[in-house]
Amino acid sequence: MSEGRRYGTMVILMPLSEDEQRILREIEANLSVTDPKLVQQVSDTTLYRHSARLIKWSVLGFVAGLVLLVATFTSVLALGVLGFLVMLGCLLVIERNVRKIGRAGLEALTENARVGGSFKGMFGDTRSRWRERWQRDDGP
Repeated sequence: MSEGRRYGTMVILMPLSEDEQRILREIEANLSVTDPKLVQQVSDTTLYRHSARLIKWSVLGFVAGLVLLVATFTSVLALGVLGFLVMLGCLLVIERNVRKIGRAGLEALTENARVGGSFKGMFGDTRSRWRERWQRDDGP
């Protein structure tokens, strides 16, 4: 593991000492004992998955803004403008997260979707998280 130190615009990577590595392992062990759900969630979440989730919600927000714009623009101008601003904000979030993912990330996501046969792995298993959150078992 490396620690980055920033000097101006240059970042110098230095390996951690044995003592620092030992302390880091102890912190990780204590965290996995005290909060195993957090450890599981953090280990399952990647930059690609997080960005894809934000893109998904932004697309839904964009559609909601479009519906608001179309439904209210002729009757209440202020709500139409609000719908436009919601759409604009969602597009900015989509653009920022697509840049974060980049070409390699998009290829990894599409490969995951092709191999898995669905986008379930890309966006996470929302149904099981909600079921676990509400501690409800739907049965077979």
